[in-house]
Amino acid sequence: MHLFRLDASVRTTGSVSRALADTAEQAWLAEHPGATVTRRDIGLEPLPAELWAKAARAAGEPGAPAAPEALELTERLSAELLEADAYIFAVPLYNWGVPASFKTWIDLVLLNQDFGGYGSRPLAGRPAVLAMSRGGGYGEGTPKFGWDHNSPYIVRVLADVLHLDVHVAEAELTLAAVTPAMEPLRGLAADLLKTGHETAAGHGRQVAQKVRAGV
Repeated sequence: MHLFRLDASVRTTGSVSRALADTAEQAWLAEHPGATVTRRDIGLEPLPAELWAKAARAAGEPGAPAAPEALELTERLSAELLEADAYIFAVPLYNWGVPASFKTWIDLVLLNQDFGGYGSRPLAGRPAVLAMSRGGGYGEGTPKFGWDHNSPYIVRVLADVLHLDVHVAEAELTLAAVTPAMEPLRGLAADLLKTGHETAAGHGRQVAQKVRAGV
């Protein structure tokens, strides 16, 4: 059994997305002790965004120089996905949008035409846990409802472009503990975090069981 894990948080200490992913990973490994885990930490070791730009120019501009280094990186990223049986993606919300490191990873992965909308869908049906964190509250009725441009994008790409079977575990109000203005929300934030970890654990077990059953 082989698990691929990707982290996009720029923090280690205090990162809620990493903590949720840890919970999911522990639950997965409890079902598959000794399994292989491949890790890519694009939060601490970002991928070079300029490589995608070079590849795009090489593909779309007559006379533009080739970008072999971009294609080589795409091959490595593709292999990490293809070799895995299941996935954990840990992605926080930054400035109401997708972390730049995650967008770069997606752009480079999608240079592999098999993964695109009209490709052969080699990952179709493989199970994945998506662990997401949001510092504020973005639900319906909140002042910033509609400001979360991260979660819908990631789910769309993982589920509808890469065709993974995505299971979401999330926590909101994660900045309440360190933001004085959010003090009245700290109790709710603690409840949401507890629920997020319970969900992550459940999804980790479910994904592991799906891999065992070959679903």
